[in-house]
Amino acid sequence: MLDEAALNAFIRSALAEDIGNGDHSTLACIPPTAKGKALLKIKEDGILAGMQVAEAIFKWLDMYTVFKPAKKDGDAMKAGEAAFEVEAAVHTLLMGERLVLNCMQRMSGIATLTHQYVEKLKGYHTRVLDTRKTTPNFRMLEKEAVRIGGGVNHRMGLYDMVMLKDNHIDFAGGITAAVNKTVAYLKERNLPLKIEVETRNLEDVKEVLAVGRIDRIMLDNFTPDQIAAAMTLINGRFETEASGGITLLTLQDYAKTGVDFISVGAIIHHAVSLDLSLKAITS
Repeated sequence: MLDEAALNAFIRSALAEDIGNGDHSTLACIPPTAKGKALLKIKEDGILAGMQVAEAIFKWLDMYTVFKPAKKDGDAMKAGEAAFEVEAAVHTLLMGERLVLNCMQRMSGIATLTHQYVEKLKGYHTRVLDTRKTTPNFRMLEKEAVRIGGGVNHRMGLYDMVMLKDNHIDFAGGITAAVNKTVAYLKERNLPLKIEVETRNLEDVKEVLAVGRIDRIMLDNFTPDQIAAAMTLINGRFETEASGGITLLTLQDYAKTGVDFISVGAIIHHAVSLDLSLKAITS
């Protein structure tokens, strides 16, 4: 699912940051012709993510790498299991090791937490969305981990969807002005982007319904009872999204309202990396 060019650009930049003018630990004691094998060992239970990224990192360093997966992205994993075996130049294995682990540990943590939210929503119409509360230059992999965990990717950035949030609305002179200016802007530039508008209360919802010409209404920091009242007003005219401090404990209370989406920044920024290790196979 990852864009190959974007992934390669990320790998190039990340390895340049780590290797600099050389992996001197490896250069000092391992001959450049040495070949080896290593095993990715799982040390915590969760949802595995980052297999595609790991393979791409090793193959970026050595096109002749042999990557043998034992699991795939999205699989449940248990401590003591193996995710993959990799065979390549030892220099490749050692230079790629930390980047592979950093990516997979972080991605697996996000996929695992996302999966917990998704499981809570089983039986409900509502789906969980990620947000732009991501790590700079790591967003692509964090959002991929959300997808692997069963969540839905919201916009990737500022470029692929219009979201008129509170500051846009206040600076533009109100909801009606912001929407009208946006519709004209998109028409003038022939940009087929969806428009979402943040609302802060039921009066805002009524104003959005009056102006129309949008795709989704965000109900920000509403209580479940307020969401239910808003859903009655909206009556299926537009997609709906609940946002603002919603946790695993309150998730189902919001889902019971029938809201289409719940956006949760915490599935990324509160996720804890899972423990994985790459170990040399020496016999």
